[in-house]
Amino acid sequence: MTSMDWDKLRTFYSVAKAGSFTHASDELNLSQSAISRQVSGLEDSLGFPLFHRHPRGLILTEQGETLFETVSEVFVRLERTESVLRDSRTSATGTLNVTTTVGFGSTWLVPHLHTFREAYPDIKINLLLSDTEIDIAMRESDVAIRFHPPHQPDLIQRPLMTVHYHLYASPDYVANHGEPKNEQELDQHTLISYGPEAPRALQDLNWIIHAGSSNHVREPALSVNNIYGILQAVESGIGLAALPDYIAQNNAGLVRVMPEMEGPTFKTYFVYPEELRNVTRISAFRDFLIEQVRSEEF
Repeated sequence: MTSMDWDKLRTFYSVAKAGSFTHASDELNLSQSAISRQVSGLEDSLGFPLFHRHPRGLILTEQGETLFETVSEVFVRLERTESVLRDSRTSATGTLNVTTTVGFGSTWLVPHLHTFREAYPDIKINLLLSDTEIDIAMRESDVAIRFHPPHQPDLIQRPLMTVHYHLYASPDYVANHGEPKNEQELDQHTLISYGPEAPRALQDLNWIIHAGSSNHVREPALSVNNIYGILQAVESGIGLAALPDYIAQNNAGLVRVMPEMEGPTFKTYFVYPEELRNVTRISAFRDFLIEQVRSEEF
C-alpha cells in the first residue's frame, strides 16, 4: 500500500468509530469534505462501498465491518505501542484505565485508591465499573480485575485473591426476626438475591434461594442487579443476602448468620496485555493491589 492508502485507512477507522463525518472531522482536524473524499477514494480503490449513508449517520456495510475489524486490531496495537514507547520506565506517571465489576470496584477498590494516590500522585486513575466485561484486548481499558481467568492468550493474568461468600443480615433484622439455624429455616426469612442478570462468571451468586434443596427454589422478596445495591438493602434491614466477605468483614452494620454455611468462591485476577508488561504505572498498580490483599489476609 502507498502512504496515501495508509492515510485513507486511518480516516476510515476514525469515521467508522465516530459514526459520522462530522465527529471524525473533530477528531482528525480535517474538513468533512476532505474526509469524504478520502473515504470515497478508498471505496473506489477497493471496488465496493464501506458505508451505507443515511441522513442520521453512517452504517458499515458487510465489507466495511470486515475491514473495520482488521483495521481496528492494527490501530489498537499501534496506539498501545505508542503508549509504551512514551511511558517512562523510571517514573510512574500518566493515566491508568482500570475496569472491574460494580460491586468489587465500588466497595473494595475505591476505598483503597486514596492510599495508592498518596504513593503515586502522578498517576491518574480512570475507573470503569461494569458487570458487562470491557474488552482490554481492544484497548477499551488498560487493565482489569476479573473473577475468572482471561480467555485471550495474549493477556497476562496475576491471581489476586479468593472471594468467599456467606449469609449476612443487619443487627436490626436479627433482633426482630432471629437467625435461621439451618437451611430449611431460610424458608421463613426474607431473602434478597442478585436476580437473573448475574454476570456470567458469577452465576452461582443466587445459591441462597436454593440452598439445601436440589428442587426447591425460594422466592426472593427483593432482587437487585449489583452487589452494592444488595449491601444497601441488607444494611437497611430488609432481609438476608449472600455477600462477599471483602464487603462484610469490617462492616459493623452486618452480622454473619449461619457462619458454617459457605457459598461459592471466586478467584480474582489482575489482567493486562502482554505489550504493557513493562509500563511502570501498571506494575505499580499491580504490586499495590497484591500488597493490599496480603495485608488484609484474604
